[in-house]
Amino acid sequence: MTAIDQIKQDIETNDVVLYMKGTKEMPQCGFSSRVAGVLNFMGVTYKDVNVLADADIRQGIKDFSDWPTIPQLYVKGEFVGGCDIVTEMTLSGELDQLFEAKGVAFNKDAADQIRAANA
Repeated sequence: MTAIDQIKQDIETNDVVLYMKGTKEMPQCGFSSRVAGVLNFMGVTYKDVNVLADADIRQGIKDFSDWPTIPQLYVKGEFVGGCDIVTEMTLSGELDQLFEAKGVAFNKDAADQIRAANA
């Protein structure tokens, strides 16, 4: 299976996938840590893919999305964005709306707490 095939399979079989440096339990960069932290705090169930463990996946995800940086968040097969976009969407409430529209369970109170802490 090629890296692209693996990526397609991951995003088709998981509602939420985060391609990141490190794991959701131990992120290996600040940007990955921020996105994983948001998802973890909001109680979102997601698959984490450590791009540092596989050079083909690391390059493959950049080619697949035509997005040059990691982390990359996918929700129901749709590329959402990287750290800056996810942060902006969290603070504006757009991430809540996306999760609601796609039927992804999350803790609304936790999302509100993030916004309150960053107001």
